[in-house]
Amino acid sequence: MNGGELYIRATGTWLPPVERVADAVADGRCDAAVARSTRMESVTVSAGEPAPEMAARAARTALERAAAEPGDIDLVLHASFYYQGFDLWAPASYVQRTAVGNQCPALEVRQVSNGGMAALDLAWAYLAADPARIAALVTTGDRFCPPGFDRWRSDPGTVYGDGGTALVVSRHSGFARVRSVATVSAPDLEGMHRGDDPFGPAPFSHRDVVDLEAHKRDFLARHGVAPTVARVAAAQESVVKQALADAGLGLADIDRFVLPHLGHRRLHVAYFAKFGIDPARSTWSWSRTIGHLGAGDPFAGLDHLITAGALGPGDTCLLFGVGAGFSWSCAVVEILNTPSWRDR
Repeated sequence: MNGGELYIRATGTWLPPVERVADAVADGRCDAAVARSTRMESVTVSAGEPAPEMAARAARTALERAAAEPGDIDLVLHASFYYQGFDLWAPASYVQRTAVGNQCPALEVRQVSNGGMAALDLAWAYLAADPARIAALVTTGDRFCPPGFDRWRSDPGTVYGDGGTALVVSRHSGFARVRSVATVSAPDLEGMHRGDDPFGPAPFSHRDVVDLEAHKRDFLARHGVAPTVARVAAAQESVVKQALADAGLGLADIDRFVLPHLGHRRLHVAYFAKFGIDPARSTWSWSRTIGHLGAGDPFAGLDHLITAGALGPGDTCLLFGVGAGFSWSCAVVEILNTPSWRDR
């Protein structure tokens, strides 16, 4: 549990236009069985905007909403899932240069889909370590595109969308208070996204296109389905229990749930049925029109609930994050007031 107070001053999201799943099925890009099992309606697809630029656009929105000056930001953390546009390059510095314009530490967090939540956890610890530190900017950005990634087939059960997200967090004030952030990991599951392939000397040494399902098949054949499912369930239950305990709340006290943008079958097994979450109290109805944003689902979901007026003063929200490794994060957020920028 982090020390001191942490508040959210502003959120920001930048998403490109959507493509309908039905159109992808009609032209053969998406399997009809995947469309049926995921129940996705559409996904956001970049027309060429690179991942770090989408993150920077979201950051500029969040910084403007927060009325934050460059000197207010003491840390920039950028999280991502997939390729950021250049080899041996620092996308966090790009976000800092184009959106913030200062010289504070700017670092990248590479924890795939849980990168955004992990960065929030780290930002809180960094700000709490020095009373002179005031605020941090956390961003995410991903573009899932050919030739290396097939948003429809690289990870059956999840359809991927493009976009950028951002949070400005502060030790002093904000429209929402982060009551807790908890993170747990299960490194014995890291092989699920590695499979039986040997380590490669360069990206895409073994396959031209990412195939997460092939790695999972290898791992489950070696370690078994039942033990793996039990390990995942235990870790997930642990992080939820820890986040709620640190916030002094129970699951029944939570008003809204920001869930990963997974397909319906995965969400039903891992969240709706497991925790008794009513889909109507989650971000599902919106996330099924966006797709999985890599590291950005929790921040995008929170931004959506705020701007849509679905969260008001006194409401609590539970943000979920999960990523290969495996790691899980949960954050409890309490809304203190309606942000002045909501209706702009």
